[in-house]
Amino acid sequence: MKKVIPALLAMMALAGCAQEGSAPVGAQLADQSFVLKTFNGKPLADNSRPASLRFSNTLQVSGNMCNRFMGQGSLEGNTLTVAGMAGTRMLCVEPQMNQLDNVIGKMLTQGATVTLTADTLTLKANDDTLVYQRMAGTGK
Repeated sequence: MKKVIPALLAMMALAGCAQEGSAPVGAQLADQSFVLKTFNGKPLADNSRPASLRFSNTLQVSGNMCNRFMGQGSLEGNTLTVAGMAGTRMLCVEPQMNQLDNVIGKMLTQGATVTLTADTLTLKANDDTLVYQRMAGTGK
């Protein structure tokens, strides 16, 4: 019995470490800012205003692609959904940024699978994948 308890404690500790990078909890996203690096595996075209995503300490989500967007986020398991998402509605010069406006809007309102590993945040929904890099100074 004395050998079983330390073994169980070690397995529980390892299980906790394995989950850290796979499914973020609200606390891991709180007060974090990210910049979009790739869309469906391809680097973004140069843009004068980098696409970003920010989480407040209450999981309020805000950011921009071509347009700015915001709403109250909620996590259920590893699915992020933003209720009551609002945003600006401009037409951008860059076609990719217009496409990304539509992608992020659908992802966040319909629910996106979220993973956070080190400084990389990934959002996936349907056939689309957005990969973000944590902005300097916002790491935990």
